[in-house]
Amino acid sequence: MEAWKNNARREPIIVDLDTLVPKDHLLRKIEKVMDYDWLYERLDPLYCHDNGRPGTDPVVLIKMVLIQHLFGIPSLRQTYREIQVNLAYRWFLGYGLLDEIPHFATVSYAFCRRFPENLTCEIFEHILNKALNNRMVDPSVVFIDGTHIKASANKKKFQKQKVAEAAKVYAGKLREEVNAEREKLGKKPIEDGDDDDDPKPPKGGKPKEKTVSTTDPDCGMFVKGEHERQFAYEAHTACDKNGFILGVEVTAGNVHDSVAWDKVYDEVTAKHDVKFVTMDAGYKTPWITKKTFDDGRIPILPYTRPTRKRNGYKPWDYTYDPVKDQFICPQGQILRHTTTDRDGKRTYRSTPKNCTACPCKAWCGANEKGQKLLTTHIWQEYLDLAEEVRKNEYARMLYRQRKESIERVFADAKEKHAMRYTHHRGLAAVTRWVRLKYAAMNLKKLANWSWKNSLFLFLDICFPIFYTKTPVFLSRKQGFFDRLSAGAEGTAPAVLSLCFGFSQPQGRTEAGDGKYTEKIGGLGDVGEQIQLGQGQKIPKQVHDHRPEAEDRRSGPKEPLPLGDIAKDSCQDQTSHAQHQNAGHHTAEIHLLGEEIIHHKG
Repeated sequence: MEAWKNNARREPIIVDLDTLVPKDHLLRKIEKVMDYDWLYERLDPLYCHDNGRPGTDPVVLIKMVLIQHLFGIPSLRQTYREIQVNLAYRWFLGYGLLDEIPHFATVSYAFCRRFPENLTCEIFEHILNKALNNRMVDPSVVFIDGTHIKASANKKKFQKQKVAEAAKVYAGKLREEVNAEREKLGKKPIEDGDDDDDPKPPKGGKPKEKTVSTTDPDCGMFVKGEHERQFAYEAHTACDKNGFILGVEVTAGNVHDSVAWDKVYDEVTAKHDVKFVTMDAGYKTPWITKKTFDDGRIPILPYTRPTRKRNGYKPWDYTYDPVKDQFICPQGQILRHTTTDRDGKRTYRSTPKNCTACPCKAWCGANEKGQKLLTTHIWQEYLDLAEEVRKNEYARMLYRQRKESIERVFADAKEKHAMRYTHHRGLAAVTRWVRLKYAAMNLKKLANWSWKNSLFLFLDICFPIFYTKTPVFLSRKQGFFDRLSAGAEGTAPAVLSLCFGFSQPQGRTEAGDGKYTEKIGGLGDVGEQIQLGQGQKIPKQVHDHRPEAEDRRSGPKEPLPLGDIAKDSCQDQTSHAQHQNAGHHTAEIHLLGEEIIHHKG
């Protein structure tokens, strides 16, 4: 009874801090994959070593910020308190139990005043390059989307300001094509503030009223559906199918996704070989589809519900004559191309005297004068091409991966890494904060995958016979299936049956000439019979020639209807997949249901 009251709080003890940190702790995994020599070389010129007080190790300051973002701690002040009592955090910083932790104000000052502005970009790129070098990133398919971050601003403290609308990045190119088409129609070119067919004032200089926060003027009022009106920022993000973030652009919360798309797209495509770009309906604009197709890439976009009336003719009910550049309505009347406005919209009009007595005038939506107006965009063919891509089965499969890639990135960032709101103010500070958070997420995924790779490789070498299922990371290690197939005859099938969950031979069928057929998979019909002579080994790759297996390996059953662009892209994608199968020996689907012929005895 008295032993229960013993207090060991002040009991002296000699202990090694390294033994108190679990071997599988996340910070241990990160220490194995990270190197900091390049940071010392980068930041050494910013410190003076021959006079003044000794400065705090800059890598320690960066590690403190990484701890904040890795474990979703809301602020640096709370991070400082957590490091004081957390042994794993002290071990990661290289500090002992009695060492004094750098103050959080020192960390904040270093990132705001001492460190260069692009240091966060360099840290982000360094971690991403490590993942690329380890072949964990697949940039052939990129997912782009945006998520809002609640700003540190009172939504009741604002003022109305008139701000000039920013010109679009493609305004110059659109103006050239519009003027060329207007010249063919006999119209004068459009200049700023001059358009006889378009009463709207020119864009790029039109002032509009905007709600500006007096607390943080860089954020924007976010209004969407039933969401609460609030000031926010938006992180426009691009990632691959494995969830590695490839690029980010932070803007005010009232900037549309399609406006910030160009910077994210240009940043990602300049560094990676991108084949497919998957986006949601907010990016389904003529300019985005045109730029993507012109760059030799394929946009994957969803179906968008038209905004027309339910009762009436559909756009596809009108027949287009490309020779005369006119539409023909279902009643046989002609709609002539009359003008093209500054926004690139072509206007086709019918003749009023032909439509006044038409019985379907109300059905087609003609105006009071009996004239039908039909508008299309000057880049409408790119939207139509994207719509044809959407109907392809492979494109649908890629679009379904959004919930497993970019949407999961946003969910993890907000639920696990405290990105739902920010304490920082100003676009530059929030951009640094978001980029460091994404760098920490990439680092976490890189460390976990590298640790699992090394763990399964160790188990593969030491205890190969104890596997009951194929570890997911063994397919990335070259030479694993070579060792299986290079074993003694009769050993490889046994190991395969243990590693891949195959059953033992289910039966023998006489094949004649002293041979028999032995089925080891039992998951399908006979695809290919391989004859092995005396002393021969099982080949490395046994190809499955079943039709369904061919469909799985070759991607879509039908090529994308995109002409040469789609053909080349699909061929590149197929060759890339074949290269991966040949380089990593992923034989999980190739060995199912095969039959191997052995000699008796």
